[in-house]
Amino acid sequence: MDDRNGRKDSKEAKSKLIITKRSPKGDDGHKTFSIRIKDETVEMLDELASRTNRSRNDIIGILLEYALSNCEIE
Repeated sequence: MDDRNGRKDSKEAKSKLIITKRSPKGDDGHKTFSIRIKDETVEMLDELASRTNRSRNDIIGILLEYALSNCEIE
């Protein structure tokens, strides 16, 4: 039997809502941390993010990956 909102009575409900467990924080291959950077750097990041339609986080990740892959230690 349906109730006023069109939902099945609990006795007649045949499907269940299944909620899977979420991975513990840190198990998705990403880490979260804080950094201090100059206001001018934030402005440049925000401008680049706006021009590319990406988030500031995306831009920072791209730039860090490039820098780490292309740096040399003397």
